[in-house]
Amino acid sequence: MFRRILSLLIGFPIGIILVAIAVSNRQPVDLILDPFRPETPALSIELPFYIYLMAALVVGVVLGGVATWMGQSRWRQTARTQGRRAARWQAEADRLVREQDAVSQPVGQSLAISGR
Repeated sequence: MFRRILSLLIGFPIGIILVAIAVSNRQPVDLILDPFRPETPALSIELPFYIYLMAALVVGVVLGGVATWMGQSRWRQTARTQGRRAARWQAEADRLVREQDAVSQPVGQSLAISGR
């Protein structure tokens, strides 16, 4: 409940700010992708300026996420290794408990159980 309220308190003002930026920057702007002939570009894109701003924001978030994910690869690898190790030790402990139960069980009971 608290997280929901907190996300609304943060997300709603950010949404209002983004809408205000989009409304105030809606004039078309040329993005010229030809550095050698800017007067007569071979490739240019004309979009409202807020689209460039939003695209830069999205690209920044994606690149930041990828950089963080790559930076944490060492910890994910350690967690996988430790998880496999823990599973191996758990299997060993279960095997030893089964062996202990089989040794401590009287002979008559083991026959009765196996006859079920």
